[in-house]
Amino acid sequence: MNPAIQIFDYHLWANDVVFKHLKELPSEICYQQVKSVFPSLYDTLFHMYQIDYVWLRTLNGDSFDHIIKDVNQLTDTIQEKNLDLLDEKFVQIGNEYRKLIREIEDLHEKISIQHPRYGKLTTSYLELLQHVANHGTYHRGNITAILRQLGYKGPSTDYVWYLFEQKK
Repeated sequence: MNPAIQIFDYHLWANDVVFKHLKELPSEICYQQVKSVFPSLYDTLFHMYQIDYVWLRTLNGDSFDHIIKDVNQLTDTIQEKNLDLLDEKFVQIGNEYRKLIREIEDLHEKISIQHPRYGKLTTSYLELLQHVANHGTYHRGNITAILRQLGYKGPSTDYVWYLFEQKK
């Protein structure tokens, strides 16, 4: 498997591990207010979903102006704070990423994006996929920290555990 595709597959696997872990815990902890990067576990997951959504749309060639408008509508749609619904959204967007990755002939191909705050960037599909995976890893760490703050163990989402899982 292409290493970049494998890293992205790891990202999707790790998100699934987080949701499975959270569903084994008392449901109220997902919404409990904490002092952290985000005010709750749910808010952290929702942020992760929003960013996955933004970059999927970017990789599909959409402009940031349209994406931001849609993200605001998305926020209104999913803001009911339902972990099962958010999990479904993660599965759906994961499938959309997998479809996109299959359709891209050359992941090393350079594309240009115009960010409203940071300007123009020419990069590859591969590098943007790596960014999405790294962003998820960062915030899964936040989730583990919040869980520990609340007195619970975090899920094991290190890359090596993904590798062991793939060997089964």
